[in-house]
Amino acid sequence: MTVTEAPPASPVVEPVVHIPSVRRKLVPYWLLLPGILWLIVFFALPLVYQASTSVQTGSLEGGFKVTWHFQTYWDALTEYYPQFLRSVLYAGTATILCLLLGYPLAYLIAFKAGRWRNLLLVLVIAPFFTSFLIRTLAWKTILADGGPVVNVLDSVGFLDVTGWLGMTEGNRLLATPLAVVCGLTYNFLPFMILPLYTSLERIDPRLHEAAGDLYAKGSTTFRKVTFPLSMPGVVSGTLLTFIPASGDYVNAELLGSTDTKMVGNVIQSQFLRVLDYPTAAALSFILMAVVLIMVTVYIRRAGTEDLV
Repeated sequence: MTVTEAPPASPVVEPVVHIPSVRRKLVPYWLLLPGILWLIVFFALPLVYQASTSVQTGSLEGGFKVTWHFQTYWDALTEYYPQFLRSVLYAGTATILCLLLGYPLAYLIAFKAGRWRNLLLVLVIAPFFTSFLIRTLAWKTILADGGPVVNVLDSVGFLDVTGWLGMTEGNRLLATPLAVVCGLTYNFLPFMILPLYTSLERIDPRLHEAAGDLYAKGSTTFRKVTFPLSMPGVVSGTLLTFIPASGDYVNAELLGSTDTKMVGNVIQSQFLRVLDYPTAAALSFILMAVVLIMVTVYIRRAGTEDLV
């Protein structure tokens, strides 16, 4: 009887564990370094410099010295609080108008445009092809006294209603709060449309089909499906509109009057005309704090932090 020998057992191969080197671990940090340096040089350092300027006293001729004079903040706030309130009011009104105008357009581009989608997106960003200043100056011609826009609005009684609301004076649009709000709305409307379009375009069409299979009407589908899923775009668009609009000074300078000046106009005047650098720096920090608090409260109330 022949005994068959068992085949030799295969050697056990130990898995090779690749331990990343220290240099490889540092690669992400090296990639982040240029961005961090950029933020430090062009954001953090100027912010620290402005903070030190806000607590200085002196004059341009004699020089400014850091004396920790925090009274500047209180003086600036008590003297220029109407401009702060006006900035929040104008920026908030323009943001609401941008949302009301931008949401239907973004919805149209995302779901109904078809092969015209790219063309409509180009038209949305077309204003960026020209200077912000030129776009604002164009509105001076559009809203000029005796122009076709003013004549039409006056003939239908629109200016009577806006005059009763305190937005216009007589039968003119220029140098009124309405003109400033119109300029803000036009200039910052693309910042509302693009985040809204991005958020709407990411919605799965099958969700709309499922809502239809459940016999949901169009309004119900929009209220229960479309709008809640587009909230990241709504939050992003309102922030991108409100934040720069609250600090804008070009529209109030070119389309408004002395009675429609915003806090951005005061800061610009304090820096370049009055040469009161501490007051200008204090106003800047107060504006930043007010906007930061409002944005924080708004994001928490909106119930989403998933910004586009």
